[in-house]
Amino acid sequence: MEVCYRHPKRETGVRCSNCERPICPDCMTSTPVGMRCPECANQRTRVRTMQARTDEPTLTYILIGINVIAGLGALYGGNVGTEGGTLTDAWAISRADIAAGDYWRILTNGFVHVGIFHLAFNMLALWILGTLLEPALGRLRFGLVYFVSLLCGSLGVLLLSDASSAGASGAVFGLMGCALVLFRARGFSLLESGLGIWLGLNLLITFTIPSISIGAHIGGLIGGLIATFVLVELGEKGRVPMRAAELVCAAIGVAAVAASIAAYG
Repeated sequence: MEVCYRHPKRETGVRCSNCERPICPDCMTSTPVGMRCPECANQRTRVRTMQARTDEPTLTYILIGINVIAGLGALYGGNVGTEGGTLTDAWAISRADIAAGDYWRILTNGFVHVGIFHLAFNMLALWILGTLLEPALGRLRFGLVYFVSLLCGSLGVLLLSDASSAGASGAVFGLMGCALVLFRARGFSLLESGLGIWLGLNLLITFTIPSISIGAHIGGLIGGLIATFVLVELGEKGRVPMRAAELVCAAIGVAAVAASIAAYG
């Protein structure tokens, strides 16, 4: 086990995200790009204006924009296609849809919602988690976690229910799982941060409200946990090359799609 470079008697598994020196909890400073040692944190303060542009959670805003446009189109855009029905009807997922060959629904179900409150709640959660996680992970890895979670959520829907499902909650739960792994790796307390309580409340709601898709939430959560573990615990800590970790993460999403089609296509 490594020891803190400023406190040689304190063991730690956390490194500064800039200089890679091991740091203990007393030496950690939280920044938008991860935990930093005191020296690097001071450097960050001096170049704050430049880094603010670099650390902007652009992909989070793009994903929110796509969800809002698709959601409003589903709610107020009228019927679509030759068979009628809203955009939600055309993009939601169910076993019957996959059996009919509508494989695009494995992805598109994550961008349409059932009602304005469903859309608003998921977008608020996406904004909170995305602005926290995208700067810490980087745009590419954040996108990988998001879409792997969405695709695993779709697989969960198919495995656990034959009802139709729509919404970004699978991806959102995956981001909650991502935060759990990332916070643990950075040495944060889940209880002190409030993340553990938030996840617990959401899981309680998942299992107590009948209309909520358990499969999407659990599938997305598991997908996010596994994808982030691969990126952070294996890639960031140097156990495997980061590019290989990213490819493994992408392969998890591909496997979720393949399993969905193989089981119900």
